[in-house]
This record gives sequence, C-alpha cells and structure tokens, in this order.
Amino acid sequence: MERFRGQADVPLDETGLAQAEATAQHIAAEWRPVAVYSSPLSRAIKTAGAIARQFGLPVQIQRGLTDINYGQWQGLTPDEARERWPEMVDAWYRTPETAQIPGGETLNSLRVRTMEAVRGLAARHPDKTIVLVGHTVVNRAILLGVLGLRNSFFWRLRQDTCAINVLEVDGDDFTLVSMNDTCHLRGR
Repeated sequence: MERFRGQADVPLDETGLAQAEATAQHIAAEWRPVAVYSSPLSRAIKTAGAIARQFGLPVQIQRGLTDINYGQWQGLTPDEARERWPEMVDAWYRTPETAQIPGGETLNSLRVRTMEAVRGLAARHPDKTIVLVGHTVVNRAILLGVLGLRNSFFWRLRQDTCAINVLEVDGDDFTLVSMNDTCHLRGR
C-alpha cells in the first residue's frame, strides 16, 4: 500500500535487500567509483552498503540526499491525507510545484537542497565516478535540476525502486546519460 514515507526510517524488506544486491552487482560490473554517498535513512544506507562493499569503500552520509519531509502526511496513505487536506494532496498530484505540505517541504526547497548536494559532491570529485543513493522523490528533483526542467514536470519523470541514473558533469553542466535503468532487476 502506498504511503507517504518520506523521512520515516522504513527498513528494506527481503525484496528490497535483493534489489539492493542486484543493483550493487550491476554497478560493480560497469563502474569503478571512488566514493559512495547515501541519504542517512536506513533503506538508502543498506543499498549504498551493498554497493560500497563491492569496492571496499565506506558509505558516506550526505544529508542533502535525505528523502522529502512529508510533514503531517508522513506515514499516511494518500487517501488518509486527502481526508484532512484534500486541496493540498490534489495539488501534490496535479501541480506539485504549488503543493504546500503541512509541516513539510516544498518541491522547490527539496530541489535546491538536493542540487546543492549534487553540485558539492561533483566538485569534490572532479572527473571521477561516484555513486549517490537517494530516494525516488529526491532522484526526480535532481533530474529536474540537471535537465533544467520546471518543477511542474515532476510526475513526468519515472523513477522506479533501485533505478540507476547516470549523469556526466562538466563544471556546472550536466548531461543525462541514462535514466531509470532497472534492467538489473528483471526477474526479481
């Protein structure tokens, strides 16, 4: 059942752990990262840990990759949230750039936070491969930022669990090489 998880520290289940391992194996076959960064939430740390182990690297926590703060919606299903805040929930799904989550974060503030993290990490590792492990909402915000798209395109970018996005960085410019790659999860 869909819930607004956000910053709730929900652990990975068996399926999630298997997907994290498959993702790690795929990355190990393709890349040689110098660093692995993760959101501080355990579901991201577990995935990052599976990846980092492939290379003998530590997982470095990057708070800028933390999932969105859903405020008072956190833990609720969309229907439960809609009972109390129908206009706000409808805005989230129809015009996310206008949504004001009660006690939470706006899409714009999330985008600013995540892009600061991405730019900072890219500058720390120029011309090197690094891995960032975040969350679906975080990934969408980053993709909006690197592609220069308006926040209104948020729901137009698909991001599946354990999807791999590949970006190349040249100074302040980003090139999206691949997006939402889940070929490593087939049959899982």
